[in-house]
Amino acid sequence: MLMLLFYVGDNLYALDSSQVVEVIPRVIVRKIHHVPEYVAGLFKYRGAIVPVIDICHLIQGKPSRSYLSTRIIMVNYFGKDNSKRYLGLMAERVTETLNKPDSDLIDAGTQLDNTPPYLGEMLMDDKGMIQRIRLEYLLSDSQQKYLLAGSNDKINDPGNN
Repeated sequence: MLMLLFYVGDNLYALDSSQVVEVIPRVIVRKIHHVPEYVAGLFKYRGAIVPVIDICHLIQGKPSRSYLSTRIIMVNYFGKDNSKRYLGLMAERVTETLNKPDSDLIDAGTQLDNTPPYLGEMLMDDKGMIQRIRLEYLLSDSQQKYLLAGSNDKINDPGNN
């Protein structure tokens, strides 16, 4: 599996690259109120209004730092109704990929009642321990309803813009 690597603080994480549409520079987002702090805001992407989740803020409670390598990872997010929507994930030091077989993923063995389900298996590499983010578990049903409702219902093909 080809994985896109990024950091949250000093810890390395990975996202399956088959879920990634594009990695774009950090852009100015419109802050929305009355949502959790890890929601960085909204911006227009390929004609759709797209929410951006700050992965650093979600995982460690601190906003992403303004590095030149802080990026927005555009992903296809499949809702419970199997509809496909764009979602932006802001992360630090988004600069590398890693290709490893699925069989190298190891259960972390630390699933507690309060462990978020999106924190997946671990991978051992020369870079250290890398934890997989399981995109399909990133948003709860209620988060999907308020973050992914509206004009992002249909993803446009880039050739149609």
